[in-house]
Amino acid sequence: MTTMLHSVTTLEIHGPHALLAVHLRGPAEGPVVLMAHSILSSSLMWEAQAERLADEGMRVVCMDTRGHGLSKASTPPYRMDDLVADSVAVLDELGVDRAHYVGLSLGGMSGFGLGIEHGERLLSLLLCDARADAPPDFAAPWDARIDAARAGGCAALAAATVERWFGRAFIDANPAVAERFRGMIAQTSVDGFEGCARAIQGLDYVDRVGRIEVPTTLLVGSRDGGLPQAMEQLSARIPGARLQVIADAGHLPNIDQQARFDAALLDHFARVAGRV
Repeated sequence: MTTMLHSVTTLEIHGPHALLAVHLRGPAEGPVVLMAHSILSSSLMWEAQAERLADEGMRVVCMDTRGHGLSKASTPPYRMDDLVADSVAVLDELGVDRAHYVGLSLGGMSGFGLGIEHGERLLSLLLCDARADAPPDFAAPWDARIDAARAGGCAALAAATVERWFGRAFIDANPAVAERFRGMIAQTSVDGFEGCARAIQGLDYVDRVGRIEVPTTLLVGSRDGGLPQAMEQLSARIPGARLQVIADAGHLPNIDQQARFDAALLDHFARVAGRV
């Protein structure tokens, strides 16, 4: 992770059903970028990218999802539309008419819903390592993970989740990064995890993604299981969408291939600004 240079302001915002923590940095007058993270993580996973975008003059708003980071958990289950509503509530509370949105994994899933139902609030979408539906083979494993978390807290999920996200080679080469993410996972509220896992199991946006009209970039790690194929299919459904596969990256390409991810991130904003 990079050393932080920009001051960070943390606010509590009342969402529809949960108290949400948001972390702001960058010039107040800059274009707003709302960033949403993966399940079992927090906005801390975006530190390097938030700093980079603040350097570019953007007002960066990193949101902790319900029951993650500093946000409070409401009673599960949640629907993906509930998480979409949380994003809208953050924009409303901050007085932001339109923002860029960057979401990864769970944040990308809810980003599809945001683009479908609230496109008028968006300047662009950058959605990473996310699908827009939950077929049985994708939905089923969440039941066992919920049971494990209920029995032993989210710490019970930490080792397997980090290995699934990064792979053994990255973990062995970067033990401090792996330990940091294990800690984030362990600190996640069980209610927050279960609620978001149930939202993932009910994910059902794929047949409506063609309604997304804002400039959209899809990013995915080349080693992220079946997601490269799923996101290639989504890119064909979304008008004007661009797909970029991040070479030798897993589920969190902003961490394990930061330089390549950051280049794609900045390329997205350059394209949106009409400079490329």
